[in-house]
Amino acid sequence: MSITAYKRTITETENPRQIERRVFSNVTAEMEVRSQEFDGAEQAGDKLKILAEGLRDTLSYNQRIWQTIRSDLISPGNALAPDLRAGLISLSLWVENHTNEVLKGQKTVKPLLDVNRSIIRGLEGNPMHVME
Repeated sequence: MSITAYKRTITETENPRQIERRVFSNVTAEMEVRSQEFDGAEQAGDKLKILAEGLRDTLSYNQRIWQTIRSDLISPGNALAPDLRAGLISLSLWVENHTNEVLKGQKTVKPLLDVNRSIIRGLEGNPMHVME
């Protein structure tokens, strides 16, 4: 199956909320693979090695997802409630800033995982468990 056919099949069988949940679930799972090792590393060299072994790419991908969401949220056609849009825009800016600090070795990955998991729960329709 070609990539175009695959994308068409996905969009025909999943609604946007399901696609967003899947994208967040995938990137969050990738971040989890090395996050504990990174967050527990005390030496800058160890953190740089973990970043070079793939965590940097995953964090950058997560950041691009949030940038894409922010672009959608600021578009005039976005139908979300203004207060929800404002909160998500603010969250996307926090993700961008925090990610930049993680890439410098100054912050941990765990808060990014927590945010993504909260978004996943919200997309699953579990608002009672959002941001535990």
